[in-house]
Amino acid sequence: MANGLLPDHALMKMPSFKAMRSFVAAAKHRNFSRAAQTLCVTQAAISRQIRDLELYLGTELFIRTGRELELTEQGVALFDAAQLSLLNIFQATERIRREQHDSRRITLCCSPALSALWLSPRLRGFIEANPDVDLNVITTAHFLNMEPGIHPDIFITKRTDARPGYLHIPLFHETVFPVCTPAFLAANPQLCTPEGMRQSRLLDLDPYGRSQLSEQVDWDVWFAFQSPDLHIPAARSQPYFSSNDYNLLIQMALDGQGLVLGWDHLIRHHLQQGRLVRPVEDQMILRESLQYLVINEQQAQDPAVGRLKDWLIAQFA
Repeated sequence: MANGLLPDHALMKMPSFKAMRSFVAAAKHRNFSRAAQTLCVTQAAISRQIRDLELYLGTELFIRTGRELELTEQGVALFDAAQLSLLNIFQATERIRREQHDSRRITLCCSPALSALWLSPRLRGFIEANPDVDLNVITTAHFLNMEPGIHPDIFITKRTDARPGYLHIPLFHETVFPVCTPAFLAANPQLCTPEGMRQSRLLDLDPYGRSQLSEQVDWDVWFAFQSPDLHIPAARSQPYFSSNDYNLLIQMALDGQGLVLGWDHLIRHHLQQGRLVRPVEDQMILRESLQYLVINEQQAQDPAVGRLKDWLIAQFA
């Protein structure tokens, strides 16, 4: 054999792509005619592909009951695997195709909380001002372990080592302070003191999976920083509710379910709209935690990327 290469038996034994595509369409629609219509082929072509696939596997994939089809046990097993595999192939090829033919498609990567709480209320302005730009926003809690093939044009992150080959523009230090709804504050006037806060319903941030997102500031850190001499017996303290999902904690606070630590850049619009208030003026400025705009060096001169960069910097300013 040329070059001494051994045959790839796994690839050689795989059924044809057309057969698998026909099978998935027939399994989804439970009918050869409808499957043929969705693939723009004849019913005879679908029937032939399914028959060849069943002969190859040595088993029936469908039970034919009148005009409808039912999957056999073997058909169900194959459909579960084939549908996901074909979907993954489609998504990968579409991503490659768009990258080759659409130079104005920009990918922005940030944390789920920043996307939902900071970016979402502002995006309309950028989209309306830049109708020629297709913006793709992906979120992750793991900036150092992203899926292969994903190369965002811009990150918003505290990680300066998110990717080699990126430029770093410092944005701001994070600022943290307690917030709640006006109604919750009115019902709990004791929130103006650390002791009163400690005995209120506290919504706490769990550190699980958040090491690449932000400095970990929970209520124990807050009280230790603001009132190191504060001692409240455990029996007098209401139990914390905790979650590593910051969006959940903010939504619970907006629903009047407790007091939460707010990151200024994430909840500022809620303060401006009066949906949340600060019961005290005390705050923590995280001098060791700096958020960056991280830009792919190869895309830095692209006009569309430049517009997004300038817009983001203006929004943070």
